[in-house]
Amino acid sequence: MASPVRVGLIGFGTIGTGVLRLLRAHRADVARRAGRPIDIVAIADLDHRTDRGIKPAPARFTKDALSVIEDPAIPLIIELIGGYEPARRFVLAAIRAGKDVVTANKALLAVHGDEIVAAAEARGVRLGFEASVGGGIPILRTLKEGLAGDRTAAVYGIVNGTCNHILTTMTREGRTFGDVLADAQRLGLAEADPSTDVDGVDSAHKLALLTTLAFNVVPRFADIPTEGIRRIEPADIGFARELGYTIKLLAIAKDGRDAIEARVHPTMIPNGHLLADVGGNFNAIFVRGVALGPTMYYGQGAGSMPTATAVVADLIAAVRDRAIGTGVRVPPWGVPHRALRPLRVRPLADLESEYYLRFMALDQPGVLARIAGILGRADISIASVIQKDRRAGTTVPLVLRTHRARERNLARALREIGRLRVVRGRPVSIRIEDRLG
Repeated sequence: MASPVRVGLIGFGTIGTGVLRLLRAHRADVARRAGRPIDIVAIADLDHRTDRGIKPAPARFTKDALSVIEDPAIPLIIELIGGYEPARRFVLAAIRAGKDVVTANKALLAVHGDEIVAAAEARGVRLGFEASVGGGIPILRTLKEGLAGDRTAAVYGIVNGTCNHILTTMTREGRTFGDVLADAQRLGLAEADPSTDVDGVDSAHKLALLTTLAFNVVPRFADIPTEGIRRIEPADIGFARELGYTIKLLAIAKDGRDAIEARVHPTMIPNGHLLADVGGNFNAIFVRGVALGPTMYYGQGAGSMPTATAVVADLIAAVRDRAIGTGVRVPPWGVPHRALRPLRVRPLADLESEYYLRFMALDQPGVLARIAGILGRADISIASVIQKDRRAGTTVPLVLRTHRARERNLARALREIGRLRVVRGRPVSIRIEDRLG
């Protein structure tokens, strides 16, 4: 068999240790699939004190990432430090040095992906990032290759395991967001600072990549409307169940002629739909194709070994391509950079949806009529009403489901309703997706 491919690893955290463990445990299988062995010969990380449960040796262990990147005997670099900088600087340095790069860094690619992909294409090197979305679920390769013969119309993703665990537990046990989050942090299922997860930022990073591979459009990350799950209350979950829905944090992308939709927010989806049954910290991506119709991809969306499997798959693909020749078989975005479509992200105010609305209102005559009047003047019609626990003079929940309405009209109406003396607190609105496919 040919001599091993020498690989440099930048970042020796949870995923990095998983990659090393997987390559060592499955060395023979990896060599058989790649056509030659793959060895990590150098590892860079600033932390040399933490016991990861696996020894770097015989790999060289250093704090100097650039020394690994600039080593002429290492043709392939794995970047697993995360974040924007210095990850961007390291990845671009590796590309300039003619190295193939494998990364799991969704934040980096969501914000700087266009620059990095253009550099990789210009230099003629491979860029693999399957592990950046869905952990071990092979969704990016599926969009780039498996579904290349179809036109993708829409993508719906549950792509953050922390949020899905929290919402699943709230739904099953009737507990509050804060209570479940605290438990998730104690169990190690949520970070000490969970903002990136629970505020939807992590899902939006992943949605940016799904949108590019599904529709050949690179969205500006700042243009993706993003809303997290902090404001979801047990009452809303209960009313959703009564209306026949489950609440999930959904990453949504839809194709269009003059613009694409890309947005992340809590969404009510019909009970009985495959996505409604995705529980715990699992991920799922539901794809609707014009010719193929609906398909769904489900599995562990995070963790050391699931994510490591995607990194190693990209390593194997890069080694196989190198054996064929110097050319890159599949462009990083699925199409050459010049073939990308120059479409914008449709502003949230222009979108239409059905909505769940909840108001805490004084139980007195005429309140529903006043609220309905404001909605009517905003061109929003009511599909159904739920009003329970009526006790004259007290504050009770008033729940409405609307027909399709424009987002800007709803926002204007909710501001006006929120100023009514009979309404207490902030009105709650959650978008409904009935037409997933």
